[in-house]
Amino acid sequence: MAQYFEVHPDNPQPRLLKQAITLLDKGGILAVPTDSSYALVCHLDDKATADKLRSIRGIDDKHHLTLLCRDLSELAHYARVDNTQYRLLKAATPGAYTFILEASKEVPRRVSHPSRKTIGLRVPEHGVLQALLGLYGSALLGTTLIAKGETEPLNDAHDIRERYEHQIAAVIDAGACTLEPTTVIDLTGDEPQVVRRGGASLARLGL
Repeated sequence: MAQYFEVHPDNPQPRLLKQAITLLDKGGILAVPTDSSYALVCHLDDKATADKLRSIRGIDDKHHLTLLCRDLSELAHYARVDNTQYRLLKAATPGAYTFILEASKEVPRRVSHPSRKTIGLRVPEHGVLQALLGLYGSALLGTTLIAKGETEPLNDAHDIRERYEHQIAAVIDAGACTLEPTTVIDLTGDEPQVVRRGGASLARLGL
């Protein structure tokens, strides 16, 4: 049965987050709050867990998974970023933006897009997720928590636990998130391409 960690949204208890990290280290999948909606996250280097993550969501390897990073320097560790891209990323982080970038050698090929060798990356603004990433010390592999056959992300931690109590290791409850998805921008071409308009403003990026 999935464990349940109820944390303060502004000052999450480190003791509880460290317990959740122990589950990550054992190959567990967590449901965590973000600045867009709840997401499923796992260890980047665990193939079996990444496959399970895709299975729970009902997505294949052509669906971009996202690396959730602590800051811009960590994001640049996992992606090839030129000066123009870096300036745009700097204007957008932290925030509810996901950027499609060319994956660096630090990203296992099995989690990047199979033909394009790209990966989604973002630096979330949610305090609880930032605290978790800080204690964990590395990026986490994630995907928006949308149930199979549905189009809207799940937003109630109790509901998430009931639905997935035998599939995930834990739920971190910090209250409801927004239900607006991230704004997705592909930076692999000559010009930024807006893939999805979400809750984050394009004007902030001059687009």
